[in-house]
Amino acid sequence: MLQQLSAGFPVLRAVVATSATALAMMLAPMAHGAVQPAPATTSAAAEAPTPLDRYLAHLKTLRVTFLQTVADAHGAEVGRSSGTLIVERPGKFRWEIHPAAAAAGPSQSAPAGQGSATNGGQVMVSDGHNLWYYDRDLEQVTVRPVTAALSATPAMLLSGTVDVHQHFTETRAGMREGLDWVYVEPRSTDADFKSALFGFDRKGTLQRMILEDKVGQVVTIIFQDIALDVSVPPKELTFTPPPGADVIGTPAQ
Repeated sequence: MLQQLSAGFPVLRAVVATSATALAMMLAPMAHGAVQPAPATTSAAAEAPTPLDRYLAHLKTLRVTFLQTVADAHGAEVGRSSGTLIVERPGKFRWEIHPAAAAAGPSQSAPAGQGSATNGGQVMVSDGHNLWYYDRDLEQVTVRPVTAALSATPAMLLSGTVDVHQHFTETRAGMREGLDWVYVEPRSTDADFKSALFGFDRKGTLQRMILEDKVGQVVTIIFQDIALDVSVPPKELTFTPPPGADVIGTPAQ
């Protein structure tokens, strides 16, 4: 179902090396609307490329692991997990989540394009034509043509599946915690998240994303082991429904 597809990204849980109290303090400004885009003083400033624009202009491929945590509207941690993100522009990505229990143990690799039911967690894959969402716990696959899927997800933004300026507004949000932040809002009310902050280091590399969903949950994603412009085997950006999985939807050919 489309609701499961749209819920898959913002509520994917993760691990963050801070206490729930420290996390709540860090995210409180965004969760309560205090983190606002800095007003541009001139039209030229408003049109100047943001760190996000410059990052995407040079991005070809990306491979990272990440730690992620979910806090409720009051700042209390409600979930954590880890995962991997692979991007090949334009239009392809693989976003894979492992629940906390699996993240704590040895890695168990599944065949590319599939997933081990024993691992749990979720996988979202855009192969350039279709967007696949696989919930291992439910053994259920949802598929939609990319053109028919909800377009405004952060993974789609990074992969170039959608035109950034057509689907999002961007504003510089200043320096915080040593990172240069860009505040992003989807133009569509059907998007998977309400607002987001993208944090870049002094070299212009994306290090962190903070997302607020429509029910006030805040998801923090900290990138690790960042590899840019590396070779990505095609099999990592394709998806084949595992035997026995229920498949909902019809993929485009």
